[in-house]
Amino acid sequence: MSEDLIMHRIDGRVSYVTLNRPDKLNAINEALRVQAMAVLRQADEIKETRVVVVEGTGRAFCVGYDIGASTGARDSLAWREHLHQCLAFEMTPWCMKKPVIASVQGYALGGGCELAMLCDLTICSESAKFGEPEIRFSDAGPALIMPFIVGHKRARELLFMGDMIDAQTALECNMVNRVVPDDELNDATRRYAERLALIDSEALYGTKLALRRGMEACGIRRALETGVDVVAPMYAAETESGEEFEAITAKQGLGAALKWRRSQFDPL
Repeated sequence: MSEDLIMHRIDGRVSYVTLNRPDKLNAINEALRVQAMAVLRQADEIKETRVVVVEGTGRAFCVGYDIGASTGARDSLAWREHLHQCLAFEMTPWCMKKPVIASVQGYALGGGCELAMLCDLTICSESAKFGEPEIRFSDAGPALIMPFIVGHKRARELLFMGDMIDAQTALECNMVNRVVPDDELNDATRRYAERLALIDSEALYGTKLALRRGMEACGIRRALETGVDVVAPMYAAETESGEEFEAITAKQGLGAALKWRRSQFDPL
């Protein structure tokens, strides 16, 4: 049921906000996006907690936006408005007063990868995979945050190719803070969050605010918003690979279309 797409529990001084669409690998649809923003903002206002953890149920943290629910609209202005809404969702952890930790298992792809990067800290399991494959479907973004996290050269390679990287590579790229064994992720996340929650709320809030305002003074928010305006027409464009992808989806289903596109890159 839609009301269960986001779960929220409190354990001591830590709020846990859980994406709960495991049958779709926590792919983001409109209902999940709206509920997640509301719950995260509520968690940010709870005086008894100091830290928020974002996690996902099942085999994946989040595989990004639900392309199976896409309208396929060719209206670039409509895409621009939609993508700005998606950007606002992904930037919710960035704008919160409390520090937000992403706890990542399985896949963090597309918007899920961007969401993890826009959290203040990220801890992941050894088998976690990160990537932004949107370009393989002639799309990009909406939050082109990766260059600010991993550096421009590495970000260009990942964003141009759409390749995934493993947890250790993500650690070397400064995309994550900690990598732990798969069966220890929940306990490691709890200890990590509780350790952070030992810091007074005033100190956490002030430090996060200073860091955020400093980066925004350098133009990061304007850069992300400008990026949405630039990439929006890509979503409305008709491309060779996009048309083939839609044709295979219509005849054989989304899974077959994804397999077709992935097979073109895997042997390389």
